Amino acid sequence: MENSDTPQSVPEPCGSGLSTERINSFALVAYIPGDLARFLDELRRDLVPDCIPRAHVTILPPRPISAGFEQAWEHIYDKLKDHPAFEIATAGVQLFPNTGVIYTALASGIRELEQIHDALNREGPLRYSEPYAYHPHITLAQGLHPDEVQPVFKEAQARWAAYSGRRSFDVDTITFVQNTLDNRWVDLAEVRLGPVPVT
Repeated sequence: MENSDTPQSVPEPCGSGLSTERINSFALVAYIPGDLARFLDELRRDLVPDCIPRAHVTILPPRPISAGFEQAWEHIYDKLKDHPAFEIATAGVQLFPNTGVIYTALASGIRELEQIHDALNREGPLRYSEPYAYHPHITLAQGLHPDEVQPVFKEAQARWAAYSGRRSFDVDTITFVQNTLDNRWVDLAEVRLGPVPVT
């Protein structure tokens, strides 16, 4: 297995770039709703003040596509329109030591995320030779100076431990996004997942 010590996520835009020109870099994400998203976005802004976050779990890390948007979207829609919605539960704050990426790990929903990732990455217009093994998580901070990593990591752990809200969420919508020259991700289309199977 390849090293999974890398941010497998859509990076939040940082800085004050003005370009909205889209580039050949696409990804698939599940946005986090409600109070948990508000907490994670506030935490991310506090940890990395220049970023403009929108809490999410990345399903397909950024990649170029040779097919047009319509073909790629049709492939996504066909694969996901009947996929049942599912729940993701979060776990503790962890660190990828080689890259200094601080993230919230997942306690459940990993299997479903991996299934969707593998189905879309294996064949078709979104197939891509990813440099690292897929590791679903919620990024809290990246791109830090090495001297900042441990203090920020400890702050993230303390803030997460003090959070009293719900730490899980339902994934019923998945969004196809495209990057721009100034690293601002644009929502292109979304697919609603099917109902949760009755057991």
